[in-house]
Amino acid sequence: MGAAFAGRLGRVKEQRQELVRLCRCAVARPRWQLVAAVAVSLWSAAWVLGQVRGAPSPLDVLRAPVAWAGAPTGWLEAASAWCEGRTSFLAVVGGLLWAMTTERQQLSALLGWVAVMLAAESTGYGAVHRALLALACLLVVLGVASIPGRRAFVVDRVALIPRDVLRAGSTALALSAVVPLVAPGLAVAALLRPYVTRPPRPRQWSSAKPRSESVEPVGVPAPRG
Repeated sequence: MGAAFAGRLGRVKEQRQELVRLCRCAVARPRWQLVAAVAVSLWSAAWVLGQVRGAPSPLDVLRAPVAWAGAPTGWLEAASAWCEGRTSFLAVVGGLLWAMTTERQQLSALLGWVAVMLAAESTGYGAVHRALLALACLLVVLGVASIPGRRAFVVDRVALIPRDVLRAGSTALALSAVVPLVAPGLAVAALLRPYVTRPPRPRQWSSAKPRSESVEPVGVPAPRG
């Protein structure tokens, strides 16, 4: 009983550490890409939260801040009218872009959210469901195709391995789902940074010898023989 509980606790701890690592990876981007991630995060988070009241379209979410800034909003109405009935296919494109997301290639997650929100101008919040369905279908196809390679040895050829397919799919889903949380997470981290006490870092010892051991003392003759 105790061993089972300890094993379960260890798995929960590993999952928590993996989630924290992915969250750190989500903000470990080039500066220009981090700025784009914050902009897409604010847009997508406002749209998702807006579904609770009124269910505005993604372009309707932009209309309020643009009008508050005193800029013209006619182009938003024209863009919304053009997207209606034309952009529903972008939901599938967004799901495939989400599936392309890796730790080193996170720009596809941002482009996927933009595609999904443009598709939502035609289909509403159902665009998110279609994108997730496209992602799930792709993972199922790759999972079935990887069954023959579950015992393959990757030496001189490319192979699909079920474990790697599952890991890549879960990473892509997590990094795509965390996009709306990037801006709120950075704001909370900046607010709490002065009040958080971090543990000491382990000291990195150099493998080189100290200078006092490598330099001979001046004025002392070297022994002969």
